[in-house]
Amino acid sequence: MNQSLSIWHHLAAAPHRSLFLVGALQGIVTLLWWLLELTGRYGLLQISFEWTIAPTWAHAFLMIYGFFPFFIFGFLFTTFPNWMNGEKIKSRQYTSTCILMLIGVFLFYAGLFLGLSLILVGITLILIGWGIAIFALLSVLLQAKAEDKRHASIASIAVILGWLGIASYFLWLSTNHALFLNFTRQAGIWFFLLPIFLTVSHRMIPFFSSRVLENYVIVRPYWMLWVMVSCAIGHGILQLFNILQFTWVFDFILACCAVYLSIVWGFKRSFKASLLAVLHFSFAWLGIAMFLFSLQSFLFWLGDGQIMHFGLAPIHALVIGYFSSMVIGMASRVTLGHSGRPLILDPFTWALFLGFQLATVFRLWPDIVTIMSDMYAFMYLSAVGIWLICFIAWAIHFAPIYWKPRIDGKPG
Repeated sequence: MNQSLSIWHHLAAAPHRSLFLVGALQGIVTLLWWLLELTGRYGLLQISFEWTIAPTWAHAFLMIYGFFPFFIFGFLFTTFPNWMNGEKIKSRQYTSTCILMLIGVFLFYAGLFLGLSLILVGITLILIGWGIAIFALLSVLLQAKAEDKRHASIASIAVILGWLGIASYFLWLSTNHALFLNFTRQAGIWFFLLPIFLTVSHRMIPFFSSRVLENYVIVRPYWMLWVMVSCAIGHGILQLFNILQFTWVFDFILACCAVYLSIVWGFKRSFKASLLAVLHFSFAWLGIAMFLFSLQSFLFWLGDGQIMHFGLAPIHALVIGYFSSMVIGMASRVTLGHSGRPLILDPFTWALFLGFQLATVFRLWPDIVTIMSDMYAFMYLSAVGIWLICFIAWAIHFAPIYWKPRIDGKPG
């Protein structure tokens, strides 16, 4: 077997391998592109960039629908059969999903330079690849004999809503109707990503904690999961209809649930094992983010007319602090465990994770504390730069594992 065939054989040996690899590459490319845009915007480069669509909405799409989903599908394709003792996802399904979405994202980038038609073709391919993923996940869900399908059901519905968010983005580009862009934005965060991350956190953090911490009692109230997911949906619906002054009701409830779960899941005890601590640390950002959201909305409800208290700090606390950190934590754990390596986070990866936390703080600080515009630009660019450097280092550290065989000789 020649080297290229050997590499493909290993990449196709398990669902997470190709999808995590492409997700790592896409994370690097999308942040490089965004950093290029920001340096031009803030005058660090004497170049004026003209993109096919507004860079803010391109950045939002690439992060929400072009970065996280590779890791989400890689994780769900691996865990769905384990959660419900169902059939394994077929190789042709997860490789087709990966290849179609990869080509779609590539065409999206090309379209930013060359024209809208390429972007539309790229989004179409992403929708097809995403549709294959939905079919594969629903097949496992419906055919499995397990009695408890609650986590899998929520995740499946969230993935479908994510597909609708991409379709809405396609319609926005085709019609220029703001309603479709608004749905894309709200669906991506509140109907897709947050329910997925809530479900995975609720399922996996207590389970992983019980494997590491002594005398650990699993606390996993399902009613609280339903409440948190409902609050996420409620927030998104109010955002859709621009009823921003009342989102604090849902946000505050979700924040309280998140803080409670952080405590009962053993946040303090988790630092006995760094691979476990990264998951607890990531989840703690959810409570911070939702408290910021609730305070932002509450102040607006009081009637001062300013919804932008704290600027974009709440959304970045959620997306960078919770989502991105959790991706690093979960992806590191899956990569180590499914390559036959010990479930121990090395000091280098722990340092990278702390770097992600620093990037989050740098992005939040200028929106929470009023500072000079020059310092705002510096901290904003620093946040992007730190995130990018840490993610490149993480990718270099873990990516070679995906095209190599397991070190224990087992298949997968």
